[in-house]
Amino acid sequence: MGYTENAAPAPYHPDDAPQSVREGATAPPPPAPPDCPLCELPQDRYPTLHPQAWVLLEPGITVPSHTVPPRRRWLITTDGVAWNTWDAEPVPGARCRIAHHMVCPWLEADDLWPWATALRQENVRRAQRLFNLPDAG
Repeated sequence: MGYTENAAPAPYHPDDAPQSVREGATAPPPPAPPDCPLCELPQDRYPTLHPQAWVLLEPGITVPSHTVPPRRRWLITTDGVAWNTWDAEPVPGARCRIAHHMVCPWLEADDLWPWATALRQENVRRAQRLFNLPDAG
């Protein structure tokens, strides 16, 4: 991981938009609520290193980085920007966040990570509890 505190923001590059999509950085920007547009579960939204690209991360979940497949590990910088470590090997003991699109119950599972299947099933239960409330009275 390099020292980037004094680095100027990178200019927009035409490859930023497709790269953002590949990384799952497709969240609606503020002032829209930080909810998944598919399953409507609330998420943590962060700006990314790509200009005007935002990512939804699973709320309150950090996992050991070495257990997450490459290109699925997200770190949060001290200034609150999310960045995907891509293929970088995590340092021992590192923890990371995961993008919601990896475990959204409305998206097709890629089955690269068995733990994601369990989290996806929990998101299905969360969505059911959120939207299938019992009738009043």
